[in-house]
Amino acid sequence: FGFLPQSMHRSKAARHRAARHPAARARRGGLRPGTSPKRGRAAAAAFVLLALAAAAAWWWIGGPARQPADAAKPQPPGRAPLTYVGSAACAGCHRDQHDAWTRSDHAHAMQPAGERSVLADFGPAATGLPPGRSTVSSRDGRFFVRMDGPGGRAGEHEVRYTVGVSPLQQYLIELPGGRLQAFDLAWDARPQAQGGQRWFAVSGDRKPGAAPHWSRADRQARAGCPECHATNPRPGGQPASGDAQAWSEAGVGCEACHGPGSAHLAWAHGEAASPERIKGLAVRLDERFGVVWTPGGAGAAPSRSRPHAGNREIETCAQCHSQRTRLSADHAAGRPLGDAFVPSLLEPGLYWPDGQMREAAFTYASFLQSRMHGPGVTCGDCHDAHAATLRIPGNGVCAQCHLASRYDSPQHHFHPAGSEGARCAACHMPRAEAPALDSRHDHSIRVPRPDLSARLGTPNACKGCHADRTDEWAQAAIRRHHPDPRPGFQGFGEAFDAADRDRPDARRRLLQVVRDPGQPGIVRASALSRLARRPDAIASEFAAAVLADSDVLVRVAAVQVLAAVPPAERPGLLAAALDDPVLAVRIAAGRALAGADPERLSAPQRAALARALDEYVAAQDANADLAESRIDLGRLYAETGRPREAAEAFRQALALEPDSRAAQQGLADARRAAGAKPDRPK
Repeated sequence: FGFLPQSMHRSKAARHRAARHPAARARRGGLRPGTSPKRGRAAAAAFVLLALAAAAAWWWIGGPARQPADAAKPQPPGRAPLTYVGSAACAGCHRDQHDAWTRSDHAHAMQPAGERSVLADFGPAATGLPPGRSTVSSRDGRFFVRMDGPGGRAGEHEVRYTVGVSPLQQYLIELPGGRLQAFDLAWDARPQAQGGQRWFAVSGDRKPGAAPHWSRADRQARAGCPECHATNPRPGGQPASGDAQAWSEAGVGCEACHGPGSAHLAWAHGEAASPERIKGLAVRLDERFGVVWTPGGAGAAPSRSRPHAGNREIETCAQCHSQRTRLSADHAAGRPLGDAFVPSLLEPGLYWPDGQMREAAFTYASFLQSRMHGPGVTCGDCHDAHAATLRIPGNGVCAQCHLASRYDSPQHHFHPAGSEGARCAACHMPRAEAPALDSRHDHSIRVPRPDLSARLGTPNACKGCHADRTDEWAQAAIRRHHPDPRPGFQGFGEAFDAADRDRPDARRRLLQVVRDPGQPGIVRASALSRLARRPDAIASEFAAAVLADSDVLVRVAAVQVLAAVPPAERPGLLAAALDDPVLAVRIAAGRALAGADPERLSAPQRAALARALDEYVAAQDANADLAESRIDLGRLYAETGRPREAAEAFRQALALEPDSRAAQQGLADARRAAGAKPDRPK
């Protein structure tokens, strides 16, 4: 989304590829209405009518669906605040779950460095270290790296924490002042027979100047590691302040998913009353309790014993298993995901045009576009969250809903039983190879489409195994066994490809996707986001019509389109979104209306805009360790007539990324607007 930085959970390579994409260059150049001035004036009356229609639709359906009552809410006055008690406090009553968790990668996601947690070879014969640039050593159970540090000065620094277990492990190194930095060398934890048991450079080439130095402020660990590898991380603060990252518990503990446990513990000990159904829990992840899936018959889909209501479980997992931007440093368990994060859409560079994952994209956006998500399949239907394993090994996990007699047979997969090609995941969830070894199964759970690969250049599962064959061969092989193959659920690839290649028919195709109610919300939102690159009256008409959509991502993308209409027309179209129940929509609308003519807003709307802009500023402060957030904040202050505050924000961005041209230009403009004399060249 254009109103927030897109750097979270994104590899440097993916960011650079996305930046080279024509659409990304267009976004950097700003959004301009695609209509002529004359056509824009002619459409003004239509926009007013659209605003009235959107507001009426909002009122008629009661606005977006509200969060279920089980979500955590602010504590009423007089009640003790919820606090974190640690996973060990759960073991007394939940022994089986706790034992399973202690053996999981979640429990070991982040650990203090020690003999049992460090997997890498810190001995003199360690392999893979850049010659002459880094040496590793250990003594008395402590681990050290000697290399060029801040300012290019060589020095020895201690490893304080490990991050991850398999297939790689990274290390957080402490600098003076307590600041933790993510070292750019990692340990390949795979067996030696698979090429592992060696050091390697996460960022590729470590030559001086090849990439930002590991000790720079924008490489602080708090820019991403503890957010998903620790429980209750407390990010934010001023950039380069030297403040150490804090958290309640290293590793992904019980309270990372269930919320702070103090009230539940008090209830369990009989020290506090709570309704039996709630039991003092911050949130109940009970959407699957008592649910049974019935496998479908010939050609029929599996059925759920009761309709799916709410997305608390999936959105709890998505806090970490998604490519997203942080909006808040304080996320209450059970609240909508959009109150704390904005997931990335199906963007070029992250996803192929047909929605398949590219490299390091995470699994949440993939699953949202799958046929499984709509009927109510949740993460826990397939995965044991405590053990972090599949509930049933191999194809058995799919056979919970899909009859093994029909699908786990050579008549369906046309591979020898027990072979690699007979695995359900091999064909329907192929792995997306990512930099730094960390490949992931694509959770869009799709039908292989070599015919699309031939037209769009997308990958397919057949070529993933049969690399020496062509897409045409794979297409013919499928037709031999399935003369009338199904096209699959994801039918938007050609529309997205047309948009990403700037073809003349792109707008027509994208509008068809937006208006199709059978498309998942993330797909319609991704179509709207592509329409926002070249907005016009028709795209804006559709955006206004979906501002009351039940899907948060669709509403945010609709705001993105409407943010490009002439400023005088935005208040009538976007004012209602300032009161959206979800933070992501409110701050998107607030940013689009920043600097709006107060005369075009009512008194309640002006108050709502002020609140939304305060929330926008807080969202940028939650990302104070990212230069992009400081630049965005500087631009907001500049647009709203606060040049001195804009200059300070751009200075903070330069402290994080001294070579940022956007921050340099912004600072120069802000100083000029504030009446400061330009700096003389030295």
